[in-house]
Amino acid sequence: MPIPSRAALVDHLVRTRIAGNVATPRDNNLSHYRKLANGDRHYWLGLELGDRWTDEQDVLAVMAERCGVNDDPAHRQGQDTIDPELTVDALERMAARLRKAADGRERVLFATGHPGGLLDVHRQTADALRRAGCEIVRIPSGLMADEGMVFQFADVAVLERGATLWHTHSPAPMAAILDAMAHLGRPLPDLVVADHGWAGCAGQRGLDAIGYADCNDPALFLAEAEGALQVTVPLDDHVTDPRYYDPMTDYLLHAAGLLEEEPEPGPAGSTA
Repeated sequence: MPIPSRAALVDHLVRTRIAGNVATPRDNNLSHYRKLANGDRHYWLGLELGDRWTDEQDVLAVMAERCGVNDDPAHRQGQDTIDPELTVDALERMAARLRKAADGRERVLFATGHPGGLLDVHRQTADALRRAGCEIVRIPSGLMADEGMVFQFADVAVLERGATLWHTHSPAPMAAILDAMAHLGRPLPDLVVADHGWAGCAGQRGLDAIGYADCNDPALFLAEAEGALQVTVPLDDHVTDPRYYDPMTDYLLHAAGLLEEEPEPGPAGSTA
């Protein structure tokens, strides 16, 4: 399939509700912004925000700027949005960082707290970086966190409980990985590609980190605004079919120059 043009990808993101009118309702977004501002660490995603974001209106302003949610504080119910142009802008910034990793043959760690949606996005990116000469970090074995096992599936670190890959916002699994690597004297990753608390924990510890976040997970956008994360891509992180992310991943890897075969981009309006 041809690589989608920017216009075609924007159309695809809106049609599949990865961006545009997303499934996450406005009241849920505002509730999360308020809880973060009130100091609920579940919503800090492993970051130490101190007292810098205690006004939920400041959080909303950042989310409107970097994610594209409605900036009207009086809009309390109903539909909310992610700006697909901001999604593609962030994918292009992410592509530049992936290109830097490939050029430097960096050690890269992948992790996800949303395996039902983003696992294959991370896997495909890891495959592409390995082909480019990067080392995909293998995590130490036998790690536990949050009453589950931390292991790698298709080169991506995940949390497993009861033979199920777990949806988690917790930073504890990433902390377990980084602590174990330090204890073993292994070099830490040059780059972490992740989401949720996995990305937040890595950024908080001073590692280069890039990742994905939904419009109800403001912490990673605040981290990017402060420089703790290099890139945060706004998207719905669990749409109805994970294959919907494939054109987005193709666009990302093409922009980074990391596809095995580099077909010409498709025309505006083409689909992937």
